[in-house]
Amino acid sequence: MLSADPLRRLGVLLVRAVAIWILIAVAETLHGVARTLVVVPILGDRPSRQLGVFVGSAMILGMAWLFVTWIRATTRPQLLAVGLLWLVLMLAFEIGLGRAVGSSWERILSDYDPRQGGLMIMGMGVLLLAPLLAARGRSRAAEGPCQVDRIRG
Repeated sequence: MLSADPLRRLGVLLVRAVAIWILIAVAETLHGVARTLVVVPILGDRPSRQLGVFVGSAMILGMAWLFVTWIRATTRPQLLAVGLLWLVLMLAFEIGLGRAVGSSWERILSDYDPRQGGLMIMGMGVLLLAPLLAARGRSRAAEGPCQVDRIRG
């Protein structure tokens, strides 16, 4: 049985990971609104959604970079678990929002199908790996040994 201290640390990690995911979801929603209003009239729907994947991925990596130490995930499994949590929450959010605004299942799924020009699968891959990439990047930038590099779990 785990003692109260590791359980408390896990609880803090989860609450912080969800808080950062909420920030990511809000930023991505605002990004989507701005893209629809500004970029879609210029490039069209599909190209603007494709461009949005790259811009959104950069936003996610930036937010992960800013907040990964605050989340307090210190091992590869913890960092990957945070990324997996973000991925599951974002998929639920994306699908739920899409259905709520009347998008068909075909329309939603087409964003994830590279054969149809959908690149969201790449964006979700970035979301999954963002905490790990950010932790590695921050440790390299600090020029010190990274906890993630020292722990092989």
